[in-house]
Amino acid sequence: MRLVTFAAGSENRVGVVDGADGAELVRDVTPLLPAGAGVRQVIERWAELGPVLAEHAGALPGVPLGEVELRAPLAPPRDVFCVGKNYRAHVAEFGRSGYDRPDRSEALPEHPVVFTKATTAVTGPHADVEAHRGVTAELDYEAELGVIIGRGGRGITREAAWDHVWGYTVVDDVTARDLQRRHSQWVIGKSLDTHCPLGPYAVSADEIPDVAALLVESRVNGEPRQSAPVKDLIFDIPELVATLSAGMTLLPGDVIATGTPAGVGIGFDPPRFLAPGDVVEVSVTGLGRQRNRIV
Repeated sequence: MRLVTFAAGSENRVGVVDGADGAELVRDVTPLLPAGAGVRQVIERWAELGPVLAEHAGALPGVPLGEVELRAPLAPPRDVFCVGKNYRAHVAEFGRSGYDRPDRSEALPEHPVVFTKATTAVTGPHADVEAHRGVTAELDYEAELGVIIGRGGRGITREAAWDHVWGYTVVDDVTARDLQRRHSQWVIGKSLDTHCPLGPYAVSADEIPDVAALLVESRVNGEPRQSAPVKDLIFDIPELVATLSAGMTLLPGDVIATGTPAGVGIGFDPPRFLAPGDVVEVSVTGLGRQRNRIV
């Protein structure tokens, strides 16, 4: 099932999307849900609410997807855990860029490199992304697969990890490279307002038969920049869930951004940073496409 959050005036509504190839319809399922429930609450109570949506959503009137204003599907968002340096070719380009510590260079990480993005960075899949001129001059894009936690827990094993994955979404881990380098620890450089476009959809895992085959891609002003399958991850999804939950409780609606492939702006010589007016498109097979303008 593909869930969305969309605007109705100042209110957020929950929708189920069906159809394909430009003929998608959004069906407002808010009346089927408990009062005040958003997508995150639907995920948390999936065993109860999922069957209700599956049975009744198709009978509700639909509106063409292009006629609604999509917001981040998980609104308000929960934690966004990000994994750095999780594709071999990206490790190499990051090492060559001069933005990594010299002692780390192009060496593959022995353990997942994990950081967070502030929840205030989360924005919609078609919203403007702020350039933050005067704060950063080195803005970059990072296309990523986002894993949505459905059943929370602590001490989750690799073998049990898939039981805790509700589904997937698309993430652009927008990064201020100069802040990332200046502060060493990456939270500030990763967390400026609007620097985490999320969506368009939250897609339940049953819709994705082989997550390893999904292709993570990005374009800037129509030019292809990134393209790699999820199977190329250094640390796979069960490893990430087990690592994060070892002593920390994961909660329904948490998102794990699994890492970005090679082809980001700092991978070019000279680097190709984003500027106002640029349009960034990020997509993952079966999960939809973001389109965000830098302003």
